[in-house]
Amino acid sequence: MYMLNSAEYKEEKIHQALDMLYVDRKNEFRELSQILLSEKALKALPHWKEFVLNFCLDVEEAFKTWSGQSPLLEISPQKALTLLRQLAHDKTSMNQLAHLLNISCNLSIEFKEIYKRLK
Repeated sequence: MYMLNSAEYKEEKIHQALDMLYVDRKNEFRELSQILLSEKALKALPHWKEFVLNFCLDVEEAFKTWSGQSPLLEISPQKALTLLRQLAHDKTSMNQLAHLLNISCNLSIEFKEIYKRLK
């Protein structure tokens, strides 16, 4: 699901909020981009920050389902497995995976807060 294309977000505010978030969370964006995108894809994708942010929004939405805050949907199991496989690739412990899940959720929450405060 391409979260930023939903009706609740306006393109101009998305870019403004993303730019503000990136200033403080550059390292987290880089860490996730190295896991989610190959070096070749990273160079070829001009909007890689939006891609990473969309992934983070998906992780936060999936967590709401995992924690029972949202109802289980037909695609929930497949979505969960896809998200976990993307982050867990080449990882050797659950701690590494949990670290990346936390980064993803934190970026999503912070983006939404910044977006909400923009006028």
